[in-house]
Amino acid sequence: MKIILASANKGKIREIQTYCDIDVLPYSDVMAPFDIIEDGDTFKANALIKARAIYEKLKGKEKDFIVLADDSGISVPALNNAPGIYSARYAGEDASEKDNLYKLIDELKKNGIERTPAFYTAAMAMITDKGEEFTVHGWMYGDAIAQARGDKGFGYDPMFIPEGFDKTLGELDAEVKKALSHRSKALVLTKTILRTLV
Repeated sequence: MKIILASANKGKIREIQTYCDIDVLPYSDVMAPFDIIEDGDTFKANALIKARAIYEKLKGKEKDFIVLADDSGISVPALNNAPGIYSARYAGEDASEKDNLYKLIDELKKNGIERTPAFYTAAMAMITDKGEEFTVHGWMYGDAIAQARGDKGFGYDPMFIPEGFDKTLGELDAEVKKALSHRSKALVLTKTILRTLV
């Protein structure tokens, strides 16, 4: 059974393989990359959009596969839950992870905020080769700070301090992040479902 990830994001692929202890193929290994319009209004909706887009390309051509898609991001209640579902493109469609990170830091500074509650959400969607759909969620809570600290992890990790810690995810070891991560929590549930399917 092939598990095909609806992403080419190397950070996500690495985390999913590490956290889930399963082999996943980025979809670009089995087809030419193409643009997927993520126009859902929730993380779950966008995860399903990505999974369905890859599933439609594979349907009738491949057997014994599961498409796995993730949509995740950080939300800051003091900024009306921004960037939320726009986390990956907060600074613009072609923005880098660093661009997005520093845009959120700038927004906090503009609002006179040095530290404020924030949370990460991860929604995972799975579609089997028979078209069965499953979704799960995971969350991680803590604070966003108006500076970048540390060079571990990816995305917004250098500005997020998880509950119960005084270091950012950018400063914490990968094993610590694994125990706390929104994606890790969603993947525990994902793995439970995958065990019943493969």
